[in-house]
Amino acid sequence: MKASRANEVWVSDITYIDTKAETGYLSLITDACSRKIVGYHLHDSLHTDGVAAAMQMAVKHERINAPLIHHSDRGLQYCSSQYQQLLAKHNITPSMTDGYDCYQNALAERINGIIKHEFLITKPADIHQAGQMIKEAVRIYNCRRPHLALNYQTPQTVHQQKMLASFT
Repeated sequence: MKASRANEVWVSDITYIDTKAETGYLSLITDACSRKIVGYHLHDSLHTDGVAAAMQMAVKHERINAPLIHHSDRGLQYCSSQYQQLLAKHNITPSMTDGYDCYQNALAERINGIIKHEFLITKPADIHQAGQMIKEAVRIYNCRRPHLALNYQTPQTVHQQKMLASFT
């Protein structure tokens, strides 16, 4: 499915972030149409709280004015009753891969790679420093990094254009 409007399909995934002191787990939620990261959270464990915090950020900051699909892999965090209840509370329809095939969640996997390999090029000292680096990386990614797939526009620019178009 190809999204044609902002906040039509969100893709989500978790990736690990190694620091000098420990490993953190970054949950990202990305709008499939604009490629804007709409929610993120760095957590010190793989508990559902991390993905739930990313979703809470996304629904707090985004206007959802039409049906929204949330696509993820079948990780325990996404299958949990806590997360499924959060989706239901916001009238978000869950969608999941039919197995553990990373190609069925390729956009989310791609965003993980961009954040880790283009922006986190030095190993953070700890989770706190990693959190600061990720916050800055998301800001730069959304507002300053042009994408070929977006005709060399930034995710934020495309997201705003698509949101305006949906209200006219």
